[in-house]
Amino acid sequence: MDPLAYWIGFNKVRGIGPARLRALLDFFGSVEPAWTAPADALAEVGLDRRSLASLIQARGELDLAAELAKVEKAGVQVMTWDDARYPERLRMINDPPPVLYIKGELRPADDWAVAMVGTRKASAYGREAARILATDLARGGVTIISGLAKGIDTQAHRAAIEAGGRTLAVLGNGVDIVYPYENLKLAQEIVAHGALISEYALGAAPEGSNFPPRNRIISGLSRGVIVVEAGEQSGALITADFAADQGRDVFAVPGSIFQRGSVGTNRLIRDGAQPVLSANDVLEALNMTTVAQHVEAQMLLPTDPTEALLFDHIGEEPIHVDEVSRAANLPIAAVSGALAVMELKGLVRQVGGMNYVRAREAGPVYKVD
Repeated sequence: MDPLAYWIGFNKVRGIGPARLRALLDFFGSVEPAWTAPADALAEVGLDRRSLASLIQARGELDLAAELAKVEKAGVQVMTWDDARYPERLRMINDPPPVLYIKGELRPADDWAVAMVGTRKASAYGREAARILATDLARGGVTIISGLAKGIDTQAHRAAIEAGGRTLAVLGNGVDIVYPYENLKLAQEIVAHGALISEYALGAAPEGSNFPPRNRIISGLSRGVIVVEAGEQSGALITADFAADQGRDVFAVPGSIFQRGSVGTNRLIRDGAQPVLSANDVLEALNMTTVAQHVEAQMLLPTDPTEALLFDHIGEEPIHVDEVSRAANLPIAAVSGALAVMELKGLVRQVGGMNYVRAREAGPVYKVD
């Protein structure tokens, strides 16, 4: 059976989250033996009685082949920890989701992403601030990530699409369900200009307990999080907390001290978040002023075997182009040309004297057959 079916199976078991699944994989080596293991072996890994009972029940009730067929019929991609396409930025957080369901398309350019979140009860000021910021960021080649909720989220997604950019919506339910239903048309547009993303299986309802955990994915996929408007108890502040824990920059749009919807953002600024007056504040803080050029380079000049080979020989310590040429057994002219392209893509940096290091934000380079 396709290993993907076992990942989907585990994803539907209550009580088996990232930490427990990681323990199972470390113990058994892969998903199939973990799924089929006897109860005593599962208990040895450390599953508590409730999680063990849930897993055994799921194994008896789930038709994994049918579950996989359901996903394929829905036109939904599934990415797991074992998938080279799994977003590297998300992979690096403390508790990355083992399974991602994706309706639409993730692209390498989506690594250049900023999250924008805020209250569902947005004021005219908040909606306009979100529209302007998302428009300018999208025009600069930045992918806008949000949660498809009413208010600020909706405004951010719409502005990105209208600006001709890309946007990703991270859901607290299955990607085959639109919540709120009023955003059905918007969800369809997001699929055409980005993707709907969820760690929850198809058919999963939008339960209230799903939304706080999904916020770690919103921040985890991004390079920074902008809180546009948020009251004292806004869920957007949870996203800001996740962002801070994940080492992401947190930005906040200042608001009137007399407006309840600005209490959260103003407090974030007081506590160290960076105030945002324009998209340039975000682009400069995240060193993303040349995103459009990087994205264009990635689209026009896709990674080839030469780049992948050179990338294998470049690390955090500076290495001279001549040494790279010898290690890769390639002519110096070919190496110099490829490194120039890789620098434009943001994969490597020249640190003087024709010495190169991997760019700090470079993701994996995939070999092309």
